[in-house]
Amino acid sequence: MKNNKKMVLGLIGVGYWGPNLLRTLNNNPSIKLKLIIEISNERQLYIKSTYPNITVSGQLSDLLQDSEIEGVVIATPVHTHFKLAKQCLQAQKHILVEKPLTASYEEGLELKKLSKKYNCLVMVGHTFLFNNAVRFIKNYLDSGECGKIRYIYSQRLNLGRIRSDVDALWNFAPHDISIIQYWMNEAAPTNVIRKGMSFIQNQIEDVSFLSLDYPDNRFANIHVSWLSPVKVREMIIVGEKKMIVYNEIAEKKVTIYDKNIDINANLGEYMDYDQKANTSFIYRSGNIVHPEFKWVEPLQQEIQHFIDCIQTKQPCLTGIDHALEVVRILDLASKKNA
Repeated sequence: MKNNKKMVLGLIGVGYWGPNLLRTLNNNPSIKLKLIIEISNERQLYIKSTYPNITVSGQLSDLLQDSEIEGVVIATPVHTHFKLAKQCLQAQKHILVEKPLTASYEEGLELKKLSKKYNCLVMVGHTFLFNNAVRFIKNYLDSGECGKIRYIYSQRLNLGRIRSDVDALWNFAPHDISIIQYWMNEAAPTNVIRKGMSFIQNQIEDVSFLSLDYPDNRFANIHVSWLSPVKVREMIIVGEKKMIVYNEIAEKKVTIYDKNIDINANLGEYMDYDQKANTSFIYRSGNIVHPEFKWVEPLQQEIQHFIDCIQTKQPCLTGIDHALEVVRILDLASKKNA
């Protein structure tokens, strides 16, 4: 049963993604956004002029010492996540941290221990798991209509925005890894292979290819780059029965293809004599379907899920275990590339 009392929250950081979080938090009727922590004077002026009813401070202690604040949203650079999250948990506050959770797997494990010690929720902003297109595909895969997943190929490319604090893999791939883990029912990859190159800045890869092997003869390949002439946000799922294309920036975001290659045996006079004896490969091409589903802003659903998980103790879709596995894969890929 939901609590009708407004959840009192704080926000740390209003940089690149922070304004979207600020807008969504402020518009949610079940939330009272009491305090924003921002060290930039320029960003403070922006907040005060746009949201004059919300208190702004440059001192983290103002938030940590405020007993009324139950939860904190952290939207700062990755290298600050661990320290800020640790301080918030020690102040016994639930946290929603922007992706990825931390800059290393070891840091994430420590946060998991702290979350258990202080009985606080740790949720990570893997926003695409709150995208109704991604959720539709998950339900479709679970229905068995597509058959067993054979492989997934993902591309997340554009020209810029180049960053210096993280490389293209840590910047872009958390989205794709999170989605793939969701579709793969959280199976742990058995092998991780990474190949990337640095062209613009030394030791900061502009392009990376990440291959993940999964149990039961399945794999995924992720291609990320901020050095591409075109913007691409596409994932292809090849199943035993059907194939699915998820195009994040297309009008029709999900396309289901009734296409595949079937094996027919013992065909007698119809046998293809270029193939193995008594075996023929039949190329099947059926209907192409663009399913309809209700569209709701993913960030809006993410923030509401954070509130619901705190108030009702329901399982968190992007909780500490899901987020840790994403960081473990990224960390393992980075170490193999060192």
